[in-house]
Amino acid sequence: VLIAIGRDACTRNIGLETIGVKINEKNGKVPVNDEEQTNVPYVYAIGDILDGKLELTPVAIQAGRLLAHRLYGGSSRKCDYINVPTTVFTPLEYGSCGFPEERAVEEYGKQNLEVYHSLFWPLEWTVPGRDNNTCYAKIICNKQDNNRVIGLHVLGPNAGEVTQGFAAAIKCGLTKELLDETIGIHPTCAEVFTTMDITKASGQDITQKGC
Repeated sequence: VLIAIGRDACTRNIGLETIGVKINEKNGKVPVNDEEQTNVPYVYAIGDILDGKLELTPVAIQAGRLLAHRLYGGSSRKCDYINVPTTVFTPLEYGSCGFPEERAVEEYGKQNLEVYHSLFWPLEWTVPGRDNNTCYAKIICNKQDNNRVIGLHVLGPNAGEVTQGFAAAIKCGLTKELLDETIGIHPTCAEVFTTMDITKASGQDITQKGC
């Protein structure tokens, strides 16, 4: 990565102060409630301009669609800013959906979480003999809610494709038990999520000897 500058929120010169809309002075972004409503009841904001929300185009599209349905279609559905699948398209892809581990600890408490993880070796790496302990998968489960999966993370080939599929399952309330009952497709990278049995708390070795 040579440079990653992000985006600027161009909110300081559009007259928001005239109608009393507050912004975060540090970054120019707009704080909103869970219905994208600003401190001024008749002003809403969506997309990358939101303070503390994800800067992702599909999120902005979804939020805008749901906002329109609430304002003009009688709907009450709100945008889910937690269970958002996303990927970093580096040569070795990273995908995630739900809570990062640190945020999950803040939200639920470490004592209420169980984190399962594993290294894995993609089949296509066996012929060129690439390191079989480079790829990594992790799920974060809420022990107080039937071990529901609240965070999924994967570092490996095609992480975007893997994450997109599991995102739907997470939206449906995926649990560790359901993952364990799911038959994996061998040999795929996504299969690792159906065979996880080592927790971070156990301190057991997660290195792999084969695919």
